[in-house]
Amino acid sequence: MTTPSRRRLMRDFKRLQEDPPQGVSAAPSDNNIMIWNAVIFGPHDTPFEDGTFKLTMEFTEEYPNKPPLVRFLSKMFHPNVYADGGICLDILQNRWSPTYDVSAILTSIQSLLDEPNPNSPANSLAAQLYQENRREYEKRVAAIVEQSWLNFSEEDDGGAGGSEEAPAT
Repeated sequence: MTTPSRRRLMRDFKRLQEDPPQGVSAAPSDNNIMIWNAVIFGPHDTPFEDGTFKLTMEFTEEYPNKPPLVRFLSKMFHPNVYADGGICLDILQNRWSPTYDVSAILTSIQSLLDEPNPNSPANSLAAQLYQENRREYEKRVAAIVEQSWLNFSEEDDGGAGGSEEAPAT
């Protein structure tokens, strides 16, 4: 039996495939339509440019009436991202609407990367640097952007991690 939330998630996925938004992608995990893996690419002309950030989205049977739980899996230095990857974004909390789909959620998070709300900080150090020392903030962001590539390539090679050997071709 397919529940309304599962039907809606299938529709969201179909829409993502047919009309993919710029700079974000997502798909349900192999064996569970309620858990999605997503990627957000850092927006151009921002400190996050060229970053490749992984996220997880967990939906409940109450979706789309309740927002999913969305977290960054990639390390993130941002005023509105908690240490555990949780995201402080109004549409994921008190401003949620059932009209938002997966695509809208991810593009909102991508916009948040370059347009943080330092008045509602999840990471007070990032918020303080963003407001008072933009150069240091951007230096920290550059470090996590670089780290995002390393983490991505480690997972692509099967997670070998410490091996210096080139993969056999």
